[in-house]
Amino acid sequence: MGLESNDRRRPEHLVSDEDSLNDNGSITSSISEARTIYDDDLEADDQLEQDTFEEKLKESIDGFSQKSAVGRKSCLSATIKAFCSRYVYDFVLERRLTITDAVERCLKKGKGEEQALAAQVAALLCIQLGSGPDSDLVFKELKQTLLTLVADNSVACFARSKCFTSLGICTFITDAGQEYLSEVMSAHESAFSASYLKGNGAVPSHVAEIFALHSSALWSWSFLLTLLNASCVDSLVEGHLYRLPELLESSDVDLRITAGDAIAIFYEIMREDDENFEGDDIGDLCYKLKELATDGSKYRAKKDRKQQRASFRDVLKLIEKKEKPDIQVKFGREVLALDSWCRKRQYDAFCQVLGSGMNIHLTENPLLRDIFELGAPLVPNVALVQKATKFERHMVNVAAFRARTVAMNKVRDKRTVVF
Repeated sequence: MGLESNDRRRPEHLVSDEDSLNDNGSITSSISEARTIYDDDLEADDQLEQDTFEEKLKESIDGFSQKSAVGRKSCLSATIKAFCSRYVYDFVLERRLTITDAVERCLKKGKGEEQALAAQVAALLCIQLGSGPDSDLVFKELKQTLLTLVADNSVACFARSKCFTSLGICTFITDAGQEYLSEVMSAHESAFSASYLKGNGAVPSHVAEIFALHSSALWSWSFLLTLLNASCVDSLVEGHLYRLPELLESSDVDLRITAGDAIAIFYEIMREDDENFEGDDIGDLCYKLKELATDGSKYRAKKDRKQQRASFRDVLKLIEKKEKPDIQVKFGREVLALDSWCRKRQYDAFCQVLGSGMNIHLTENPLLRDIFELGAPLVPNVALVQKATKFERHMVNVAAFRARTVAMNKVRDKRTVVF
């Protein structure tokens, strides 16, 4: 009985080495196959989505020439949304002439809203094409039409405002040359200078639409001011820096704030060449800025007072203490530093045109990355990498679970009943 008991064999190993290798190979094979299938499906889905997007955009562009004004405006709006939401350089380059000609027709023959939308498309077209001969050609073809519209008092004020914005963006992007730059800036000056004090010292009174037009013109003009160095800006000091404080007395809050920003940009540029630059009467200027930075007048709207105080506090810091903005803009894995009034104005200008698509263009558009010194666009697309990684983790878990199940089934089959 004892010997019989000692001769009993122990149960075999749960899983042999060969079985283990086969299981590991199965896991690896499953993950590899899953990854390949997923990548193929992902690429196919992306291509399908891109094709669908481009087909819809092509239909919108073709719709610029339809007879219905309502239809043209709808197609212009759809194109604006598409250009803001994606960077599609190759697609736009192939259709540059078509889009430019259609936009010019809408600017010349359209009315009000259609002209405003066409002006936006013109600006976005140059943003998509970037700095180079193609955007230069677009600007040369549209410049005179835009200049004619901003000077035409019969054109709706909001459409003229959009034309000023478009002129600013296109001039900034393209290699317009000093002659074109001076011509465009002079057109802006002709508009907002109408809000300077009258000859008798009285503050001009305008309707809200005219104030908005003057504010847009000054805003775009100060944006173009950031292209100039101190020696070029010096020629504008006499004609504008000494008169811009007059706009601080305007009854329109947006015009006051825009004027304050323009003064800050002037001082920042001039101090690059002469850090002790003070202008004509810095004492009187600082007094006005302090009044606006602490304005608690009840006749002004609460929101206007808050916005005005915040803006003029920053302007005053630059004039008095030479303190510049220190703003960090995060997008994706990157951070954009807005450390000067010029840089901030440039960022705000493109934000005004691109809206919610600003981060997409900062990430992918070489033009914006060059302007803000962000370097070459990051590749590959981070979002796709993250999706793939999550899926791969899931497939690893699935494969591992299957392998454990197979192994446990083998163990169960090899168990020996001991009495």
